[in-house]
Amino acid sequence: MKKSTLDTISILLAELVGTGLLVLLGCMGCVGVLGHVPSHFELCINFGLVVMILVQVFGCVSGCHINPAVTAAAWVYEMVSTKMALGYVAAQCIGAFMGFGMLKMLTPAVAFTDALEKGAGFCVTTPNAGITTAQAVGIEFLATGVLVLVCCGVWDPRNSKLHDSVPLKFGFTIGCLAVAAGPYTGASMNPARSLGPVLWNGDWTAHWVYWVGPLTAAFSIAFLYKTVFRREVPEPEYNRELTALNTEK
Repeated sequence: MKKSTLDTISILLAELVGTGLLVLLGCMGCVGVLGHVPSHFELCINFGLVVMILVQVFGCVSGCHINPAVTAAAWVYEMVSTKMALGYVAAQCIGAFMGFGMLKMLTPAVAFTDALEKGAGFCVTTPNAGITTAQAVGIEFLATGVLVLVCCGVWDPRNSKLHDSVPLKFGFTIGCLAVAAGPYTGASMNPARSLGPVLWNGDWTAHWVYWVGPLTAAFSIAFLYKTVFRREVPEPEYNRELTALNTEK
């Protein structure tokens, strides 16, 4: 098998496993039938820390998008080809489905039956009843837009040597956005994260919000940053005579 093929398999597998762990560990932190009911702040911190872990593990493999919206932004930023972007999204959606399935295997069934009796299902993202659908789309657009701005800032050529703290940056970003937008829409910012639980619970009410809002933000904000803010780093000028002397044997 060619090295390029192995690399592609490795990248897509990282996205599948990474998104699976995001849904598994993120939603596991939402379980409230085992003696402790987590607060909203705990849920937000948990998702942020999970993202931090995954970026540290898979960032060097695939960039750790684990989110179709991030992949869409990377495509606009010309970091992935169209074919590879589609592969990323497919791997992310499959991983989210598998991650939630694993959670169902490891968690008492009552956590899922009780949630279905009371609403759309356990860990299913739905807009708050107090806001309109248009407002829900706007919240998901806003939250995802901020996330994409952080991505574009990390990808900016001027930051190419400042990646040591990237896992922390993304972890805190997700935690902050979840705290702010969580009460409105659940702060998904990730179509795959929303898709996994829905496929297992079967309630598709307003699910389209979690595709339209994040993807619209990804395409538009990434294009805006690329057009207005991105700058290439000029290549250093070398002394040709000195370079020639250093290369002589």
